[in-house]
Amino acid sequence: MIRHLTVASALALTLLLTGCSSMKLEQFQGTTPAFDLTGYFEGQTWAHGIFESRGGEIKRQFRVEIDGYWEGEEFVLDEDFVYDDGETDQRTWRITPTGEGRYVGRAGDIVGEAAGHEVGQALNWRYVLRLPYGDSTIDVAFDDWMIRRSENVVINRATVTKFGIRVGEVTLFFTKTDPDGEAS
Repeated sequence: MIRHLTVASALALTLLLTGCSSMKLEQFQGTTPAFDLTGYFEGQTWAHGIFESRGGEIKRQFRVEIDGYWEGEEFVLDEDFVYDDGETDQRTWRITPTGEGRYVGRAGDIVGEAAGHEVGQALNWRYVLRLPYGDSTIDVAFDDWMIRRSENVVINRATVTKFGIRVGEVTLFFTKTDPDGEAS
């Protein structure tokens, strides 16, 4: 019976996350555990993720090691990416809480500012990311949904668009337990 409930819960969450464009923060009002961006990401966090094309083909797989800490009134997230092809990347987010579950985020490859809002167990970020593309760059919009499932787990699904057309999706699984099984 418990296994069926777990499978049903996982299926419901997957269906919810695959329909990101229709998700509304209000539907998470009163859900638990509360997202608490700075509380969850403070200290070490690890993630595994994939990027899928709009046709569903997995184009990239990656791992991220994240260190979150306060620097004055800003919450800093240092992210170190390692892709399956050996490429590495780094991003530093500087996040400012602005009250009532809202945040403003900045990073070197973010165009302008990211706007974040959390309600219940969900956080929605919206931002434009500048990516290398051949000898130039391309700006793509992210509608980024994070759902906190437990003290240690966050599931993240982001729809990526260009000119309003979906070009792909990024899915990540965050954990506070490192790959060797030791809690942070």
